[in-house]
Amino acid sequence: MPLKVVHFADVHLGSENYGRLDPQTGLSTRLTDFMHSIDTIIDVALDEAADLVVFGGDAYKTRDPSPTYQREFARRIRRLSQAGVPTVLVAGNHDMPNAVGRAHTMEIYRTLEVEHVYVARSPAVFDIDTAHGPVQVGVLPWIVRSNLLSRDDYKNRSLEEVNDLLLERIELILTGEGGLTSRLRDDVPHILVVHGTVQGATYGSERTVMLGQDVVLPLQLLKQPSWDYVALGHIHQHQAIEPERAPPVVYSGSVERIDFGEEKEDKGFILAEVERGACSWTFRKLDVRPFLTVRVTADGDDPTAQILAALERAPLEGAVVRLIVRTTPDQDVLIRENEVRRALEPAFYVAAILHDVVRPERMRLGAQEDVAGLTPLEALERYLQVKETPPDRTSLLMHHAELLVSTQEDH
Repeated sequence: MPLKVVHFADVHLGSENYGRLDPQTGLSTRLTDFMHSIDTIIDVALDEAADLVVFGGDAYKTRDPSPTYQREFARRIRRLSQAGVPTVLVAGNHDMPNAVGRAHTMEIYRTLEVEHVYVARSPAVFDIDTAHGPVQVGVLPWIVRSNLLSRDDYKNRSLEEVNDLLLERIELILTGEGGLTSRLRDDVPHILVVHGTVQGATYGSERTVMLGQDVVLPLQLLKQPSWDYVALGHIHQHQAIEPERAPPVVYSGSVERIDFGEEKEDKGFILAEVERGACSWTFRKLDVRPFLTVRVTADGDDPTAQILAALERAPLEGAVVRLIVRTTPDQDVLIRENEVRRALEPAFYVAAILHDVVRPERMRLGAQEDVAGLTPLEALERYLQVKETPPDRTSLLMHHAELLVSTQEDH
């Protein structure tokens, strides 16, 4: 019979954006959100009698998490261990230390030999006995260039050449003589767990942080008949890459929204049924904290009333809210900020109130044009239009520009 497998990744405990300190616990109010999501995943694993849980990396926001975050994550892993559910933990880029020889954030489970917990820092194949039979789990944690390449490999080579060499080494690790696939048996299911960027994936807002650092793994390297299911971590947007072709290569996505770049993304985890030569899976959506951007054009005689009307229509309750007001210099001075803030009180957290002030004298951006009257956001948007930037790229750049403006206003 098929094995039931729960796959999740990218917890990022310690992401305290848009939260406050709880005076009773001294912890961020957002920590509760993240812990609730993990608890829900583990509840499902136990209620559904999962045979195996695989975690695709990035347990914490930083490689040096506080003892509190380590304690909270350990409590959840302990539930699986006590229930006898084999659990595979793969190190992600946020888990890896920045110095050779230092332990990564999840290595403590291996050091203490926590029962039923398998920890991967380097490529390996785990032979695991589950309640319904054996399974082999191959693991490819986050690739650290210095672990696979020597200094001579870098010498007088371009970044592109170094990456090509790195991909050759990774291919040998996966499919070469003595590689992961050579260790697989024919009579058991095979699962591969990878933390990294795979060709064909759709990036979320985290892509801008990782530009130039990711090694993009060719999809064909993972779409091998040796594997029955490929569980991915690293990219926060849930997706299956070329789902029409076996085996399934699936990003579970992150378990909570990290910023407004993920505002419209569903968050959740995967419940898969895996047997040798076949796999079916479903995405289980989590009930996570909503992020909401309210955009208002306030250019009338009473701009405050226009803003309040828009906020009254918006589902503010319990949401992390960002308000962007497009107005003119004359109307901007009429906005009654205290009334706006009172109207935002149902929100869980107000991330920003941005005033996008449009000056009537502004002209179109071009070779001979005067841009002095434009706001920074307008100037960027016009520039991107002139450069014929693709809409998806424009949207991403504008999103980060708004975050920067928001940060400046907060300080």
